[in-house]
Amino acid sequence: MLMPVPTDRKPQRGAWWLRRSDSESVLRVARRMAENLRAGPTGPGVPSALRDLRKLLDVDAVGIADLSGAVQWSGGPHAEADAMGAVADVVHTETRSGRPPLVAMPLLVQEELAGVLVVDGEVRMSAVREATAWVEDALDHGRLEHSAELAAQAELQALRAEISPHFMYNAMTVIASLVRSDPERSHELMLDFAEFIRYGLARHRDYTTVSDEFHAIETYLALQRAVLGERLRVQIRVAPEVLAVAIPYLVLQPLVENAVRHGMEPRFTPGSDSSGTVQVRGEAEDTDLVISVEDDGVGMDPAKAEAILAGKGPPESVGLANVDRRLRSVYGAWYGLVVETAEGAGTRVVVRVPRFHPGVMP
Repeated sequence: MLMPVPTDRKPQRGAWWLRRSDSESVLRVARRMAENLRAGPTGPGVPSALRDLRKLLDVDAVGIADLSGAVQWSGGPHAEADAMGAVADVVHTETRSGRPPLVAMPLLVQEELAGVLVVDGEVRMSAVREATAWVEDALDHGRLEHSAELAAQAELQALRAEISPHFMYNAMTVIASLVRSDPERSHELMLDFAEFIRYGLARHRDYTTVSDEFHAIETYLALQRAVLGERLRVQIRVAPEVLAVAIPYLVLQPLVENAVRHGMEPRFTPGSDSSGTVQVRGEAEDTDLVISVEDDGVGMDPAKAEAILAGKGPPESVGLANVDRRLRSVYGAWYGLVVETAEGAGTRVVVRVPRFHPGVMP
């Protein structure tokens, strides 16, 4: 809010009066402070944020303390012992200690004490409260971002954990059965199995390329064909121009595994001569990458597919919901999975993402 400054006197220290020419610079400072406080009260950007806050308040010193009571300062407090005593009071009571010229304010994030803001200098209490609110908002935003990152990591771990023990057991059984009758084929499948496990459990990987994802699903489908036999037909087509496109790691494998486990395997009952096809395609459409995973299996009620994407499906269907959330988290709400299905009519899952997106690099 802009307030006129009377011409017959100067602004009081800490009054937060702004000339119109100053408003943009103050907004820039506020944005910079929010960025610098994103990592919390002990983050690397705190010293810079404190310098900005000290200039805005026009005081002698500003400090932020963590819950241990350790304080980072910009400027020097007039009586450091008194300042540390005020910090200790706030840590123990979670309420304000003192009034200007020396005041310590609790920083509450999601109704929990996250730190203490200390202001030393002639300043209005209303300005201190406003500064406290700014800092709290910045810390809260940073904590939410961190929580989102942790959630994304947890979902990725869940996708890794979704590698079916049943599939692993069947694959190893088939490989073992071929050791004597077809040792060369057994050796090839063992290498495929090792490569599949290595890729699925790889650490510290957020993004990969379309080429690597397609190689992983080719390996998976080769193992599934060894288990299910000729009943499972596979078609994989990918346009050369999209092979180097970066996409989130482990996006396609859960979709292909879902097609085999929930689309095709129910058709392959003992004594049945049914067969089916899983088709995976990747191509460019203008500036987008479009990947589809389609099966001619048992399909499902569209309402069930909607529930699965909303995270309300059975526990074994968590893969689709996790992939959908990860895509929306990376690319925005307009992106995600599209599921086309009906009972007895198979299922088609479509992934559409930008071919180039800031921050998405393998």
